[in-house]
Order: sequence, then C-alpha cells, then structure tokens
Amino acid sequence: MTGITSAANRTIDQVLAEARSRLGRLEPRQAEAEMRSGALLVDIRPQAQRAAEGEVPGALRVERNVLEWRFDPASDSRLPQVRDHGIRVIIMCSEGYTSSLAAACLQDLGLVNATDLAGGFQAWAAAGLPVTGGPSRT
Repeated sequence: MTGITSAANRTIDQVLAEARSRLGRLEPRQAEAEMRSGALLVDIRPQAQRAAEGEVPGALRVERNVLEWRFDPASDSRLPQVRDHGIRVIIMCSEGYTSSLAAACLQDLGLVNATDLAGGFQAWAAAGLPVTGGPSRT
C-alpha cells in the first residue's frame, strides 16, 4: 500500500498540521481580549523557561506534563476553574508549537473551546503586551 501514511509513520510536521487544522488559533491581541472576557490563558512552559523569558500577568501556570489531568472535568486532579467541558482555554508555550499539540489533546478530552496562542509567548512579548520578569525589554 504505497502512498498511504499510517499513524505509525507520520512525521511531527504532519501531526502538528492535523492538530492545527482543528484549532481557531489566536493572535496575541485576540488572546488578550479573550482573557479580559474570562478565558483562561494557560502557560505550559517549564518553570526554567518562564524564568528566562518572562511571564504573562494573569496566565495560569500548568506545566505540560500534567495538563490533561488538570483540565479534565472528571479528574480528581482538575483545577477549580474547570467546571465543565465548555471552558475557554488558550494554551501558550514559547513559540506556538507545543501549545498546538496540547490544545488538540484538550479537544480530544472534550474541551471543544480549547485553542492556542499563535507564536506563543514570543509573539505576545513582541506585540508589546504585558510581561513580567525575563530579559529587560526596551
């Protein structure tokens, strides 16, 4: 069966493209507006990366390795903010790659309003949006 790509031999670029095809990805200013309207911006970067790059005030910090347990409404480990599958969640990583995969995983759990921040923290900071810590920005 030549020409058919099975799940066993897909590339990460294919997996990423499939994940993104399901997401209504947000630009930084759109994400900021949604935060003001009650959406959760979730920073999945490791602590060391947040310390080096800076943080977005008001973002919820949930490292990637526990994300699904914290956002599954049926999980005993869920966050208090997660009451149902309709919650609006915007995932942010450093550059917008890992966040796409993570948001697709949340959609797989039934969180249909999960998406990610295109360009990640780097795009947020480049847009001049509020950032604390990290390198000095002029």
